[in-house]
Order: sequence, then structure tokens, then C-alpha cells
Amino acid sequence: MTVRLPGREQIEAAYARVRPMVRRTPVVEVAGGDLGVAGRVLLKLELLQHTGSFKARGALNTVLSMPDGTTGAVAASGGNHGAAVAWACGIAGIEADVFVPATSPVEKVRRIEQYGATAHVVDGYYAAAYEASQEWAQGRAVVPVHAYDAGTIVAGAAGVGIEIGDQAPYARRVLVPCGGGGLYSGTALALRDQVPVVPVEPERCPSLASALDAGERVEVEVSGVAADSLGAAVIGEHAFAVARELEASPLLVSDDQILAARRLLWDECRVLAEPGGVTALAALVAGKVDVRDGETVVVVISGANHPTIPEDVVRPVSG
Repeated sequence: MTVRLPGREQIEAAYARVRPMVRRTPVVEVAGGDLGVAGRVLLKLELLQHTGSFKARGALNTVLSMPDGTTGAVAASGGNHGAAVAWACGIAGIEADVFVPATSPVEKVRRIEQYGATAHVVDGYYAAAYEASQEWAQGRAVVPVHAYDAGTIVAGAAGVGIEIGDQAPYARRVLVPCGGGGLYSGTALALRDQVPVVPVEPERCPSLASALDAGERVEVEVSGVAADSLGAAVIGEHAFAVARELEASPLLVSDDQILAARRLLWDECRVLAEPGGVTALAALVAGKVDVRDGETVVVVISGANHPTIPEDVVRPVSG
């Protein structure tokens, strides 16, 4: 089945729908030399969004698009999407049940509950939580909210691209983290006539790269430091369709490169992101992106829902 991608009209309508309630997150310039690259680097700080990640955009657009009379929603999430759904349902005044894999940090589960949802913890990774959510929803009057593979989710996430197009119209390239692909596909669709959008995946969660290599969506093993936010075993249909249409070439980064980028972001900017949130930055500082003098690259820092302030990132300062 061919997936129907959101068009420009749907993307703009989604942005207008959620704009009064989401944050227009800032773009901050960092000297390329501070990150070991030439050119100009702009960080799109989507980690400052409500609930601590870009997920709030798609979740809110989906919830606000539900039929009148909807009383409940169900979702599966590594944590960020679940918090976003809980937040959005709170705004809409409906109940939310979120299924979370046991591999997610306990702090993410607590955050979901703090926003008023009921959290159900399931053994395994995201795929197990998603299956459990589908089984639970059978026979119940609830509306499912997919974490990344729904038109309303993609159209909502496209707000990131709309804002980048306005904040950095001179950019030559945009780098975004890619898990299931909602952020990538939304941003790429929003900017398709302006600037290339490059998806960046962890080497241990390569769902998009594997699908493009195989010529079809395939299941991959997921693990590593970013698995709680980017650990989709199968890339979304929307992201796969966008990547093929736009001839994207995903970049892959190692766990060590992700953690090094996280540490550098703190050292240089005092911005503390979660591992998945700095995956795109990892590709830049690891030398996988050629940024020439006079060029501008935008890097999306997508989330900040880290469980603790880790000692390997924030070192004690004496004196």
C-alpha cells in the first residue's frame, strides 16, 4: 500500500492548529570552530519544546484532530511521545493510556504520569510496547496515537521545518535525528523546496538505512545509548516514502560519537540533551558532514528527557 504523505496545505493547517499552544523554539548560532567544523552552525533547540522534545507538535496535532466526542487515547512510546500524548490529552480534556517498554528510563515513565496519563510498562523495546497497546485497545473506545507513522504526526512535526525555513532561510543543509522517522519526514516535507534535510541514525538503530539498502522496510535489532528515543525496529512508512522520493542518504553514528557530541554540547553551550537528541550533532562533530566556509548548517537538537545529569557529561568544577 502506498502511503499518502501530507501536502503543503495539511502541513500549514497543522502548524496553524497547534501554534497557539506550542513553543516556537529558538535557533542559536555556534561558531563552527567550537565544534571542529568550518562554516556556520545553527542549533534548532527543539529540546525546549513542551514536554522536552519535538514530539509535542505531532501529538497535539493528532489529538486536536480527533473526532468530536473522543474520550480517550492510547499510545506506545519509549518515553518522549508518551509524555507528549499525555500533555496533549490534558489540553484536550481526554484520558490517555501509554504503553512504555521496560528499557525506557524510569524518569520518563514518571514524566508520563506527571502529565496525567496512565503508564503501562512492558518488557522489551518499543515494538513490544506497541503490540501491547494494540491488544489493550481492542474493544475499548480509544483512539490510537502512533509515535511516528501517521499523517497527523508527520504534519505536526513539520512545524520544525516551517520554523527553520523562516529562521534560517540561507541554510545549505539541515540535520535531524531519525528513529521512526516522524521528525525527519515532517521536516523534509516542510523544506523540500528550500534545503536538503539529512536523517542521522545511531549505528545500533539503523532502521532507515537498512530499509533503503534492502529496497523495502525491514526489521532491525535496536540497542545502544539512544534506543529509548530512536529505537524503532522498522522505519515508518512515511519516512521511508519521503527518503526514497527525496533520495536521502542517512548518516550513521556510533554510541561513542553520540556521547562525545552530548558532552561537547554541554561544554560549549551548557545545553544538556538526551543521547537521541544529539544524534544529528554527532554526525557533524564526527566529520561526516562537509561544511565549507561561508555555508550554514542547521542541526536539530530534538530532546532533553535524560534521566539524570550524568557525570561523564557534567564534570564537577573545583573552586
